[in-house]
Amino acid sequence: MVANLITFATNHFILVAIFFVLLILLLINEIRRGGQSLSNAQLTALVNADKAVVIDIRTSKEYSAGHIVGALNIPQDKLISRMAELDKHKDKTLILVDSMGQQSGTLCRELLKAGYTAAKLSGGVSSWKADNLPLVK
Repeated sequence: MVANLITFATNHFILVAIFFVLLILLLINEIRRGGQSLSNAQLTALVNADKAVVIDIRTSKEYSAGHIVGALNIPQDKLISRMAELDKHKDKTLILVDSMGQQSGTLCRELLKAGYTAAKLSGGVSSWKADNLPLVK
């Protein structure tokens, strides 16, 4: 199978090169569009130093099932309309948390455009659970 892959790559060098260039451009675009990604340790350090506020953008039902201590719940479909509520936290980093770290990027970008300092938790609550970190119910 590897021999077939190598044969294909050598016979279709231009196609393979174009594929890798497009893949790299896609990755760069995805990284840029969503703001900075933070690890669980970075989130914990910022919150403990009182330099960040966690915004859980999951539904109220998911939030009630378990959330990071001190997290505010503003569902993703209401974040833009409720942005004024975040003005009191403008001096801190707003860390967006979703289920798996996939939806928070777009909203993070909107917060950055609005003048907030924003980041997202890499992997969302799933990575938080995977590291056996506590959730509040």
